[in-house]
Amino acid sequence: MSTGPGADSAPAPKNPAHPGGPGGPGNPGNSGIPVSDPAPGVTAGRTRGGTFRSLRIRNYRLFATGAMISNTGTWMSRIAQDWLVLSLTGSSTAVGITTALQFLPMLLFGLYGGVIADRCPRRRLLLFTQTALGLCGLALATLTLSGHVQVWHVYLIAFLLGMVTVVDNPTRQVFVNEMVGPKDLRNAVSLNSANFQSARLIGPAVAGVLITAVGSGWAFLINGVSFGAPIVGLLLMRTSELHKVERAPRGKGQLREGLRYVAGNPELIWPIVLVGFIGTFGFNFPIWLSAFADDVFHAGPGTYGLLNTLIAIGSVTGALLAARRVVARRRLLVGAALMFGVLEMVAAATPYFWLFAALMVPIGIFSLTFNVTANSSVQLATDPAMRGRVMSLFMMVFVGGTPIGGPLVGWLTDTCGARIGFAAGGLISAAAAAAVGLILVRAGGLRLKLDLRRGHPHVIFVPRSPETEEKSLAATA
Repeated sequence: MSTGPGADSAPAPKNPAHPGGPGGPGNPGNSGIPVSDPAPGVTAGRTRGGTFRSLRIRNYRLFATGAMISNTGTWMSRIAQDWLVLSLTGSSTAVGITTALQFLPMLLFGLYGGVIADRCPRRRLLLFTQTALGLCGLALATLTLSGHVQVWHVYLIAFLLGMVTVVDNPTRQVFVNEMVGPKDLRNAVSLNSANFQSARLIGPAVAGVLITAVGSGWAFLINGVSFGAPIVGLLLMRTSELHKVERAPRGKGQLREGLRYVAGNPELIWPIVLVGFIGTFGFNFPIWLSAFADDVFHAGPGTYGLLNTLIAIGSVTGALLAARRVVARRRLLVGAALMFGVLEMVAAATPYFWLFAALMVPIGIFSLTFNVTANSSVQLATDPAMRGRVMSLFMMVFVGGTPIGGPLVGWLTDTCGARIGFAAGGLISAAAAAAVGLILVRAGGLRLKLDLRRGHPHVIFVPRSPETEEKSLAATA
């Protein structure tokens, strides 16, 4: 079960340029990019209970335990799948095609998955999707262990996995809030990411050993069996303790309604645009890391697994740091995306394996900081009745761009080399972060100001209005 955030209720979005909104002229004391409002009942600062407070809730503990087991199997399967395709074809483009086929359904049908998540009982939907994902894993294990696997089999199963994910992803994200409620939303979002990335510490390492010792088939088998854990967890939940949420009634035009809702809210549209660029061009690690391990450093699957593990160490660190935050600022979103792109470019240029490997840790930290901040801020700015559709759009642009970016980045990596492919992804990510950051600053009625006085922040954002600028400077004096 791949984890992701969900939401139960949140304040309606505010126009950041409107007086009284975050960053607007009615809030002169804010010198940063507009911020997300906290969930109802949440105040600024840390809430009681600390980093792991969501685990006090029994239903969430069951969910998190099942997710940890299936996430470990999922990461094993991902590493084994990439290496299997590379060994069958010898082509990074083929690895990119496999990844693209897995995410193509999200691009084509993602919004329909959001409509289903808004309409139907989510626990029942998750029982169906987790069973289907487990059966796909067992089918690939059977083909591989029997010695009859061909690359088109992997392509087909990757596409089927993607079809199930269309419904599973938005349903799972929204269901988290039925378990924890709005007060612990941000914490649960971050712990879900930490859960997923902690499994990434174990899965790739175990997969590397299994592939070397007995082949990819056993990794696929373990993955298929691991989906039994979230299914058991869902069955053991106390439905009386789930938070009731508003579900959208059946009706025509719900897809168009969701798109209009997002397009009319700067707090939603621009973070989603940034997520789309980075998801399409910056998160192609299966292509780049397999190419670096094989072509640049001339190593085997164990090294590929090690590089993924190092990214996971950084990702877990970033997720746990995010779990301690209650309010996520837009400048954190943009800054993390910018640093992520810059670090990818630095890693692409380094000639030493030990330095390349070390850079995977901060890349993981900033990638997870960006991901968690984007997820939670978009959810908390969305009306509960629209959340399934908004988050399906979020996931559609985040992973649905892979069918475009995966083959393109794979072709660039095959043609120009792993270093050029990696650097190009980082450059596009950094440029998109800078552009969206400027747009958000303008939408918030702010401008960049240099302050060279000693003891003062040298680069700050201030309101454009001269009157509120004086008040802002006085507040920082």
